[in-house]
Amino acid sequence: MSNSGFTFRRVREEMIETLLELGIKDFRVLDAISQIPRHTFLDEALWSRAYENRPLTIGYKQTISQPYIVARMTELLISHTKTRGKVFDKVLDLGSGCGYQSAVLSFFSEKVDAIERIKPLVEKSRENLANLKIHNVLFKYGDGYQDWDKKLQYDGIICAAAPREYPQDLISILKNDAKLVIPVGGSNQRLNVITKLKNNEVEETQYEEVSFVPMLAGKSEDGNDV
Repeated sequence: MSNSGFTFRRVREEMIETLLELGIKDFRVLDAISQIPRHTFLDEALWSRAYENRPLTIGYKQTISQPYIVARMTELLISHTKTRGKVFDKVLDLGSGCGYQSAVLSFFSEKVDAIERIKPLVEKSRENLANLKIHNVLFKYGDGYQDWDKKLQYDGIICAAAPREYPQDLISILKNDAKLVIPVGGSNQRLNVITKLKNNEVEETQYEEVSFVPMLAGKSEDGNDV
């Protein structure tokens, strides 16, 4: 085991215990998160705090979500599946930031399409997952409101930025029974799960209060417009 892996093993185990205490029940999610070194997604100055249950800055006025939120959103996305391993063919990760949520999703889907509007974060996330030898995630520099392939049908979508209302167009690229997990709101946000039913009907369920950066349209070369 590498020196950094040995150093962080105990605090990573403590993080998993915290997630259990906070109510994360799906051991598939806990197992995936336990295998991902969260500190490698952060600047070295923040490594000592990497396994605390809190969001941390990744630059460009963006954060890596707290481990509980990553676990919770993943748990909600896969809750209708029962088997282990890759339960999906293809999922979409919007607002992928430094790639941490995408790395978690890579355990559950044969392919992950990830879209991030801040170009340096796209480059950083590619580097992060290459270093971890995770090869089933494709990062795209684009606008999360429109720069996904409209011809594809996804088994699930996770969004890590909050629109005031969820984009209706996203339902059109979901398979039946698939879910969109997304924070919705302005100063007061709630985690929403929208499940696509037959005949393009949807079922909407609200969960706990959350706090995400706003979901912005367009792309940013340097993040200075956020």
